[in-house]
Amino acid sequence: MTEVAHRIAVSTWSLHRLLGTTYPHDLDSNEVTGMAETYGSGTETLLGLPSVLANHGYNRLEIVSFHLRSRDPIYLAELRDQLNIAKVTLQTLLIDAGDMTDPIHHQRDTNWIAGWVEVANALGAQNARVIAGKQKPRPETLAASLAGFKNLLKANSGETRIVTENWYDLLSTPESVHTLLDRLDGRVGLLADFGNFTGPNKYAELKSIFPRAELCHAKADFIDGVLNQDDYAQCISIAEAARYQGPYTLIFDAREPSEWHGLAKERDFILSRLE
Repeated sequence: MTEVAHRIAVSTWSLHRLLGTTYPHDLDSNEVTGMAETYGSGTETLLGLPSVLANHGYNRLEIVSFHLRSRDPIYLAELRDQLNIAKVTLQTLLIDAGDMTDPIHHQRDTNWIAGWVEVANALGAQNARVIAGKQKPRPETLAASLAGFKNLLKANSGETRIVTENWYDLLSTPESVHTLLDRLDGRVGLLADFGNFTGPNKYAELKSIFPRAELCHAKADFIDGVLNQDDYAQCISIAEAARYQGPYTLIFDAREPSEWHGLAKERDFILSRLE
């Protein structure tokens, strides 16, 4: 249980079918106004999730921003209370939209993201994951991302640490990951995702960035309900060889097996491979 407590987390991304509903983002508004039964009506609410998670033996959680039905302070305080009651740590708020490198809307999106960083602070999240940019990595887009992060750091009123991820075009290569993080001088952390690098250089690319990783999205592939152990083992070995000490956040989005069974398979495999 000690290893599970410190080294394993679960993302709400992995519990789409349990939660069912999502709340699509409107980048022109700071309000959450819509609701969609993206994965059906669901059988659990986000407010009820902390106790359910704890009952399954997990006590670290990442919440995707589109799973929050409101940014009202009363709702956020209630969710924070439920996390505290269940003794579940909110590891990260995953801010899942916005493009600080957009040639037209970069300021709007940066301001919108800054508002969600404040939501992370209100929830007591340890981290807020921000998309570095969706444009191709060029000197001007990397500069725009750098400027955006500097604005976010200045606007951040709390203790939540801002991190980014090897995700979307801007950070689609190790070179761009290193360039941006070097310029930020450690003020922004890295969440390394197993599944965001693909192709023949995947393992070499993960090996390059993992010495910088503070967090990890441990996504496994499932084929007909069976975990692809070869790929998962390689990814975990790369992280462990880099002396990664953070939690592995379980990412599951396959149709088979069920969500809780898929998460258990990932958890047990990771724990069996820790050095």
